[in-house]
Amino acid sequence: MIKKLSVIFISIFLLAFNANAGSDGELKLDKKPKKVKDCFENLNRATFAFNQKLDKAIIKPLAESYRDLPDPIQKGTQNFVTNLSSLVTIPNNVLQGDIKLAIINTARLAVNSTVGILGTIDVANKMGFPKYEREDYGQTLGAWGVGPGCYVVLPILGPSTIRDTTGSFMNVLGGDPYYNASVHGNNEYLNETFYMATKAIEGIDFRSNNIESFDNLEINSIDFYASVKSLYLQNRENKINNIRKGNIEIFYKNEEDWEEIENN
Repeated sequence: MIKKLSVIFISIFLLAFNANAGSDGELKLDKKPKKVKDCFENLNRATFAFNQKLDKAIIKPLAESYRDLPDPIQKGTQNFVTNLSSLVTIPNNVLQGDIKLAIINTARLAVNSTVGILGTIDVANKMGFPKYEREDYGQTLGAWGVGPGCYVVLPILGPSTIRDTTGSFMNVLGGDPYYNASVHGNNEYLNETFYMATKAIEGIDFRSNNIESFDNLEINSIDFYASVKSLYLQNRENKINNIRKGNIEIFYKNEEDWEEIENN
């Protein structure tokens, strides 16, 4: 039971630190997100402080060590875990009614998983496929009109909302083919340990790409908790609304650092 709970927790590990970082190493909020109630602020702040201690003691040192790996290994690892995320993105494309994008991402997954050697090489990008945008069940719920509910900070996992946390559990309760094949499938290649390892690596890769950004945000923030909350909520709102042009465009680090671009 404990092992299965661990799989579930690690599978939604990427909710942690899910804020947007500028390519100049600075995090900033360009507009206020819609008001989301912080119903559990005292508990959230205590959990946030715990997570910060855990980050400084374990996660950040691991991320710094990960940076010492040769660039090709880091890039291949990043491409591999990004390719796996398509298994969550594709069903959410369908649920949001974007069949064309689901077909494109299915083709991307097929190309990268074969010609791209299990996704370690982003062949689809070199072939001119549209830029890949991740989707998850929290975004789908938001697109369906479900409100965020209260803001919450989860132990280890970090910033979230009631809606996004629910969406994450929807993922592990049947929405992620990779999760199902690893945890519930009977094969010699995929298992719970391998699944947990790839999710942990994905979290470390994300943290390593944003070390300076979060350090600068912490140093320059009067209230670090409030800054992370605002950035998380803004990023989630933009992703749910699929903001690409005319306001703020947010890129997850894929070929480059996170970027915020003000479009005219």
